[in-house]
Amino acid sequence: MRGQLVAEAQQGDRDAFAELMRLEGGRLYAVAYRILRDPHLAQDAFQEASIAAWRRLPTLREIDRFDAWIHRIVVHACYAESKKRTRWRASVRLLDMEGSHAVDSSSSVIDRDELERGFRELTVEQRAIFVLHHYVGWTTVEIAQSLGIPAGTARSRLHYATEALRRAMARDTALLTPEERPA
Repeated sequence: MRGQLVAEAQQGDRDAFAELMRLEGGRLYAVAYRILRDPHLAQDAFQEASIAAWRRLPTLREIDRFDAWIHRIVVHACYAESKKRTRWRASVRLLDMEGSHAVDSSSSVIDRDELERGFRELTVEQRAIFVLHHYVGWTTVEIAQSLGIPAGTARSRLHYATEALRRAMARDTALLTPEERPA
Protein backbone atom coordinates (compact mmCIF):
# COMPACT_ATOMS: atom_id res chain seq x y z
CA MET A 1 0.00 0.00 0.00
CA ARG A 2 2.78 2.43 0.90
CA GLY A 3 4.58 1.70 -2.35
CA GLN A 4 1.37 2.38 -4.24
CA LEU A 5 0.96 5.72 -2.45
CA VAL A 6 4.53 6.68 -3.37
CA ALA A 7 3.92 5.74 -7.01
CA GLU A 8 0.68 7.73 -7.13
CA ALA A 9 2.30 10.72 -5.46
CA GLN A 10 5.14 10.56 -7.99
CA GLN A 11 2.53 10.96 -10.71
CA GLY A 12 1.30 14.18 -9.05
CA ASP A 13 -1.52 12.82 -6.86
CA ARG A 14 -1.73 15.33 -3.99
CA ASP A 15 -4.09 13.16 -1.96
CA ALA A 16 -1.65 10.24 -2.12
CA PHE A 17 1.18 12.50 -0.95
CA ALA A 18 -0.98 13.88 1.88
CA GLU A 19 -1.79 10.33 2.98
CA LEU A 20 1.89 9.41 2.80
CA MET A 21 2.79 12.38 5.00
CA ARG A 22 -0.03 11.47 7.39
CA LEU A 23 1.43 7.97 7.71
CA GLU A 24 5.11 8.96 7.89
CA GLY A 25 4.93 12.48 9.31
CA GLY A 26 5.07 11.55 12.99
CA ARG A 27 8.25 9.50 12.59
CA LEU A 28 9.89 12.15 10.41
CA TYR A 29 9.03 14.94 12.85
CA ALA A 30 10.41 12.80 15.71
CA VAL A 31 13.70 12.41 13.84
CA ALA A 32 13.86 16.18 13.23
CA TYR A 33 13.06 16.89 16.88
CA ARG A 34 15.72 14.52 18.14
CA ILE A 35 18.32 16.10 15.87
CA LEU A 36 17.42 19.75 16.54
CA ARG A 37 16.23 19.36 20.17
CA ASP A 38 13.63 22.10 19.72
CA PRO A 39 9.98 21.55 18.74
CA HIS A 40 9.67 24.77 16.73
CA LEU A 41 12.86 24.21 14.77
CA ALA A 42 11.85 20.60 14.18
CA GLN A 43 8.45 21.69 12.87
CA ASP A 44 10.12 24.17 10.51
CA ALA A 45 12.56 21.53 9.29
CA PHE A 46 9.75 19.00 8.83
CA GLN A 47 7.69 21.47 6.81
CA GLU A 48 10.67 22.39 4.62
CA ALA A 49 11.40 18.69 4.10
CA SER A 50 7.78 18.00 3.17
CA ILE A 51 7.82 20.73 0.54
CA ALA A 52 11.17 19.56 -0.81
CA ALA A 53 9.93 15.96 -0.91
CA TRP A 54 6.83 16.94 -2.90
CA ARG A 55 8.94 18.89 -5.39
CA ARG A 56 11.61 16.18 -5.73
CA LEU A 57 9.34 13.13 -5.65
CA PRO A 58 9.28 12.74 -9.45
CA THR A 59 13.08 12.28 -9.35
CA LEU A 60 12.90 9.31 -6.94
CA ARG A 61 14.18 6.37 -9.00
CA GLU A 62 13.41 3.45 -6.69
CA ILE A 63 10.12 3.44 -4.81
CA ASP A 64 11.56 0.87 -2.39
CA ARG A 65 14.16 3.45 -1.29
CA PHE A 66 11.52 6.01 -0.28
CA ASP A 67 12.34 5.63 3.44
CA ALA A 68 16.03 6.41 3.02
CA TRP A 69 15.26 9.15 0.49
CA ILE A 70 12.78 11.00 2.74
CA HIS A 71 15.02 10.65 5.82
CA ARG A 72 17.89 12.17 3.86
CA ILE A 73 15.70 15.15 2.96
CA VAL A 74 14.66 15.56 6.61
CA VAL A 75 18.25 15.39 7.86
CA HIS A 76 19.39 17.97 5.32
CA ALA A 77 16.46 20.22 6.29
CA CYS A 78 17.67 19.89 9.90
CA TYR A 79 21.18 20.89 8.81
CA ALA A 80 19.76 23.98 7.08
CA GLU A 81 17.56 24.89 10.05
CA SER A 82 20.48 24.46 12.43
CA LYS A 83 22.59 26.87 10.40
CA LYS A 84 19.80 29.47 10.55
CA ARG A 85 19.64 29.29 14.33
CA THR A 86 23.04 28.98 15.95
CA ARG A 87 21.84 29.70 19.49
CA TRP A 88 20.07 27.10 21.59
CA ARG A 89 16.90 28.07 23.35
CA ALA A 90 15.63 26.42 26.48
CA SER A 91 12.38 24.56 26.12
CA VAL A 92 10.49 24.70 29.40
CA ARG A 93 7.29 22.76 29.97
CA LEU A 94 5.10 23.63 32.94
CA LEU A 95 3.99 20.65 34.99
CA ASP A 96 0.85 20.44 37.09
CA MET A 97 2.05 19.89 40.65
CA GLU A 98 -1.34 19.87 42.42
CA GLY A 99 -2.63 16.46 43.30
CA SER A 100 0.31 14.70 41.76
CA HIS A 101 1.47 11.73 43.78
CA ALA A 102 4.02 10.52 41.30
CA VAL A 103 7.02 8.47 42.26
CA ASP A 104 10.18 10.51 42.72
CA SER A 105 11.71 10.56 39.28
CA SER A 106 14.44 13.08 40.00
CA SER A 107 17.16 10.67 38.88
CA SER A 108 15.34 10.27 35.55
CA VAL A 109 15.16 14.06 35.19
CA ILE A 110 18.85 14.35 36.02
CA ASP A 111 19.72 11.69 33.43
CA ARG A 112 17.66 13.45 30.75
CA ASP A 113 19.24 16.79 31.63
CA GLU A 114 22.75 15.33 31.39
CA LEU A 115 21.89 13.76 28.04
CA GLU A 116 20.40 17.04 26.78
CA ARG A 117 23.51 18.98 27.76
CA GLY A 118 25.67 16.35 26.11
CA PHE A 119 23.61 16.58 22.92
CA ARG A 120 24.15 20.34 22.80
CA GLU A 121 27.88 19.74 22.52
CA LEU A 122 27.49 17.58 19.40
CA THR A 123 27.51 18.96 15.89
CA VAL A 124 24.24 18.67 14.00
CA GLU A 125 25.88 16.04 11.76
CA GLN A 126 26.81 13.94 14.80
CA ARG A 127 23.30 14.29 16.25
CA ALA A 128 21.79 13.20 12.93
CA ILE A 129 23.91 10.04 12.80
CA PHE A 130 23.24 9.28 16.47
CA VAL A 131 19.46 9.69 16.05
CA LEU A 132 19.30 7.65 12.85
CA HIS A 133 21.30 4.88 14.51
CA HIS A 134 19.76 4.77 17.98
CA TYR A 135 16.22 6.05 17.33
CA VAL A 136 15.46 4.89 13.78
CA GLY A 137 17.58 1.76 14.20
CA TRP A 138 19.63 1.98 11.02
CA THR A 139 23.11 0.54 10.66
CA THR A 140 25.96 2.91 9.84
CA VAL A 141 26.03 1.51 6.29
CA GLU A 142 22.32 2.32 5.84
CA ILE A 143 22.88 5.80 7.27
CA ALA A 144 25.83 6.39 4.96
CA GLN A 145 23.84 5.30 1.93
CA SER A 146 20.88 7.44 2.93
CA LEU A 147 22.95 10.59 3.56
CA GLY A 148 25.31 10.03 0.65
CA ILE A 149 28.45 9.94 2.79
CA PRO A 150 31.14 7.28 3.12
CA ALA A 151 30.40 4.50 5.64
CA GLY A 152 33.63 5.36 7.47
CA THR A 153 32.41 8.92 7.97
CA ALA A 154 29.14 7.66 9.42
CA ARG A 155 30.99 5.31 11.79
CA SER A 156 33.39 8.08 12.79
CA ARG A 157 30.60 10.56 13.51
CA LEU A 158 28.72 7.96 15.55
CA HIS A 159 31.88 7.10 17.49
CA TYR A 160 32.73 10.73 18.27
CA ALA A 161 29.11 11.50 19.19
CA THR A 162 28.97 8.54 21.58
CA GLU A 163 32.31 9.47 23.15
CA ALA A 164 31.27 13.12 23.55
CA LEU A 165 28.04 12.07 25.27
CA ARG A 166 29.93 9.74 27.60
CA ARG A 167 32.42 12.48 28.48
CA ALA A 168 29.64 14.99 29.11
CA MET A 169 27.73 12.61 31.35
CA ALA A 170 30.89 11.59 33.22
CA ARG A 171 31.81 15.25 33.69
CA ASP A 172 28.34 16.02 35.07
CA THR A 173 28.52 13.04 37.44
CA ALA A 174 31.96 14.16 38.65
CA LEU A 175 30.50 17.57 39.55
CA LEU A 176 27.94 16.03 41.91
CA THR A 177 28.60 15.83 45.62
CA PRO A 178 28.96 12.30 47.07
CA GLU A 179 25.37 12.45 48.39
CA GLU A 180 23.98 13.36 44.94
CA ARG A 181 25.82 10.64 43.02
CA PRO A 182 23.81 7.60 41.93
CA ALA A 183 24.48 4.43 43.86
